[in-house]
Amino acid sequence: MEVNSPLKHKDLVEKSKLGNRSSQYKLYELYVDAMYSTSKRILGTKEDAEDIIQDSFIEAFKNLDSFKYESTFGAWLKRIVINKSINHLKIKKIPLTVIDNHQHYLTDENQEVTTNTLDVKKIKIGIKKLPFGYKQIINLYLLEGYNHKEIAEVLKISVSTSKSQYHRAKKKLIEIVNTL
Repeated sequence: MEVNSPLKHKDLVEKSKLGNRSSQYKLYELYVDAMYSTSKRILGTKEDAEDIIQDSFIEAFKNLDSFKYESTFGAWLKRIVINKSINHLKIKKIPLTVIDNHQHYLTDENQEVTTNTLDVKKIKIGIKKLPFGYKQIINLYLLEGYNHKEIAEVLKISVSTSKSQYHRAKKKLIEIVNTL
């Protein structure tokens, strides 16, 4: 059986549910790098991301009985990591979004940007230069694949605020990238 096959992962999860430390360590090895990257994108610091990853794996292993294969183990674990990362930001009282006092109306106008016309390195640099709140929305929407409803739930904001923040963040990112 191949190491990264779904059957192998299920076998590791089932053995981990029974308390098998070797299987838990193998799951940890399989997912730690990806989960660290996810947390570091959200938190911005290596030390905080390392702490969150440890806490996330501990929570995941304690709650493995609640994992029912409705998604992949990686997706389930990633949700834990993202939620713990965002909660960490809330505890530190770091603002996640900058919200104006007036309502923003969005149009269906899409400003098309193709990856062929923009250098990926410039985009990565641009994301790093975004204000913190914009960076969070961009990371959750573009990089982590959350939709606006999920972002609204996680950040405890309205769906329209998530959409407007995303559009403003995207516009700001394009401005930054165009100056690089």
